[in-house]
Amino acid sequence: MTMNVSRRVLLKGTAAITVAFALPLEADAQRARPEAPAGPPLPGNLRTNRKVSAWLRIEDGGKVRLLVGKVEIGQGILTALQQLCADHLDVDFNRIVITSGDTFLVPNEGTTAGSLSMQGSATAVRQASAEAREILLHLAAEKLGAKREDLSVSDGRISGGGKSVTYWELASSNPLDVEATGKAALKPRAQLKYAGKSIPRIDIPAKMTGGAIFLQDLRPDGMLHGRVVRTPAYEARLLNADLASVEKMPGVVKVLRDGSFLGVIAAREEQAIAAAEALRKSAQWDVPKDGPTQDTVYDWLLQQKTKDLFIKNEPLKEGAQVARTVEANFRRPYHMHGSIGPSCAIATLGSDGVMTVQTHSQSVFETRTAIAKMLGVENNKVRCQHVQGSGCYGHNGADDVAADAALLARAMPGRPVRVQWMRHDEHKWEPYGSAMVIKVKAGVDANGGILDWNYEIWSTSHGTRPNSDAGNLLPARALEKPFAMPVPVNGGGPNYAADRNGIAAYDFAGHKVTTHFIETFAARASALRGLGAWANVVAIESFIDELTVMAKADPVEYRLRYLKDQRARDVLQKTADMFGWSKWEKRPARGRGIAYARYKNLATYTAVAIEAEVDRASGNVRVLRAVSANDAGEIVSPDGVRNQIEGGIVQSISWTLKEAVRFGPSGVRSEDWNSYPILTFSEVPAIEIELIDRPGAPYLGAGEASQGPAGAALANAVRDATGVRYYETPFTPARIKAGLST
Repeated sequence: MTMNVSRRVLLKGTAAITVAFALPLEADAQRARPEAPAGPPLPGNLRTNRKVSAWLRIEDGGKVRLLVGKVEIGQGILTALQQLCADHLDVDFNRIVITSGDTFLVPNEGTTAGSLSMQGSATAVRQASAEAREILLHLAAEKLGAKREDLSVSDGRISGGGKSVTYWELASSNPLDVEATGKAALKPRAQLKYAGKSIPRIDIPAKMTGGAIFLQDLRPDGMLHGRVVRTPAYEARLLNADLASVEKMPGVVKVLRDGSFLGVIAAREEQAIAAAEALRKSAQWDVPKDGPTQDTVYDWLLQQKTKDLFIKNEPLKEGAQVARTVEANFRRPYHMHGSIGPSCAIATLGSDGVMTVQTHSQSVFETRTAIAKMLGVENNKVRCQHVQGSGCYGHNGADDVAADAALLARAMPGRPVRVQWMRHDEHKWEPYGSAMVIKVKAGVDANGGILDWNYEIWSTSHGTRPNSDAGNLLPARALEKPFAMPVPVNGGGPNYAADRNGIAAYDFAGHKVTTHFIETFAARASALRGLGAWANVVAIESFIDELTVMAKADPVEYRLRYLKDQRARDVLQKTADMFGWSKWEKRPARGRGIAYARYKNLATYTAVAIEAEVDRASGNVRVLRAVSANDAGEIVSPDGVRNQIEGGIVQSISWTLKEAVRFGPSGVRSEDWNSYPILTFSEVPAIEIELIDRPGAPYLGAGEASQGPAGAALANAVRDATGVRYYETPFTPARIKAGLST
């Protein structure tokens, strides 16, 4: 059953248009359907969103609307999807208008995460566009009295036999409201006008000219400002707060308390900030005093009860001649997303009872359901609309602040309520990337060759996104009737959580990998770019490098001994060639390092080589240059892939040299950029990126591919420069100097 509805659709910041659609009565328009009995398997997310009309609408004014569930977080995905749509529908790139991440309008494509957008969404958009083109061509053949094979298309105009008709003239009968067949042929790469080329990104002009494209910049009419006062520490409980005096402060409209959830609403932002600060000072809390610190968390991880997952178990055959056993332990601290723009949301409770939440969440559908459960309403009474925010690559505060805004907006029907986190909120309360301990042991032969590899991981969960559960929303756990946080799970294996990239890419005679999964937390943790992949690749590639030193072998040649995948060998060799590996000359205080990984062991192939300089007196490490070769399969947007790889390298350098969350028994102490420093612009090295394009090959996700290899290459460069192997990040000046003094 459907009804015709007219919705105000938020597009690119404050711009809005009214679009008429035929939608199912439930707001959750797209549901999983069984596989069709005929035709080839549907690609990507088209399998669970089968209607062509779920993806494409031919609109008045010569426009085509592309509807996608994936969202833009700085990775350029919407531009790439628009390129594919234009090519396979045969329309001009600029005719296409995109609506993404609106739970009332777009197909449910799940969370934008895991470098899966090209594999899941791009393959679906490409096929849906090809299907739409075929449908319209067959309609045109009937209308023009021509054979389908005699027709041609140019920018939406179908011509044949001296006559023509446009897509827009054919669209009145809603011909796309059918299920995709999977039979429509895709164009070969040589016939594509846009894909494979670096088209200017559609989101950049507004960002460069100050357009209201970011959620933090939106100011709808009648908007009020909200702030939430957080507890001073995990598990702290509110005893008392002076609400009455705060209610009398200038501009304050409402003060709310629900259990340990404290919030204020005011007419102006500075009034909301002042009221929240007064409320914070008056609040009295029961604060727990036990728990690990950033210095003891590694012992804590090793002491916890674990669920042991045997990710790979290939024991070394009897009779192998192990001449020596080598062991090492690696430590990764908690990392922040460190979004430059603190999390923000705007929520409005409409007269129809629908709570509309504008959010930069990467999981709008799952967050919608979690907020609905928190509010005690049905899914169709909550609408999440994605608006771009500060990119974070993972689960930062976006979902929690959306829940904050919804709770405050419920108290002010008809008025938009904007909640902007402060810097200390963002730093202290976002979910971090989990600390990890990794133990690796190798048995080598008389020549230093690797025979046996034993790898063990200790980590808490890397996945507590909303996942349609209110207990994963920070404010929902603080209510008088709190929602319990579900028991975390590892998320599947071997490539979903702590053990992502835990299986080495190399072929060893014996190869064992075990994850020791911990269900409790020392600090709040969830998805951060790459999950466990960064720590695993740094540990694996650092240990490989140490074995290389012991074997007195060349780091590139040593890796190639055990690297059988030809595409992997290609990126490693190309990176070495780009760096000038064979011609590089050793200089005092300088070192080089190289590392390889295929992200998740199934996405983009990436190698990175780095040259670094270490000042032995100060302990400062300076990265001089980085080069990287990458194989992401068929490339739609070369510039987009380069940006992903380059950004990953920069972030990884920052993690490796600077970043670690400071915390103690009474809470997180990293509240600002002084207590949680990140790489500055002046410290970013020269970076050279090369891509190996493979037309016709499947798309491979590139968003998180360079993190691990970059961190490992830097660790190896520091080892080469100093002669000291550092097993715990970050490589701060104090840690470097301590290593040099031993």
